[in-house]
Amino acid sequence: MSTATLTTILKMVESLPEETQERLVEHIREFIADLEDETQWGESFQQTQDNLVAAARKAREDIAMGQATPMDYDQL
Repeated sequence: MSTATLTTILKMVESLPEETQERLVEHIREFIADLEDETQWGESFQQTQDNLVAAARKAREDIAMGQATPMDYDQL
């Protein structure tokens, strides 16, 4: 983001009442935290994706060979 863009945003925020500025800052903090969580989840998923694919393949093979049994959700 360019300095000019940031300056424009800052001027827009400064023109708001103090209470509104504080609410905006809180929303931005929450938004950034959500983005960081999504990034962390994406990285974690990427690191385990190969294992997930292998587990899915194994499950399909077990089903095809008749070695799998339906899950009884009442037993969980």
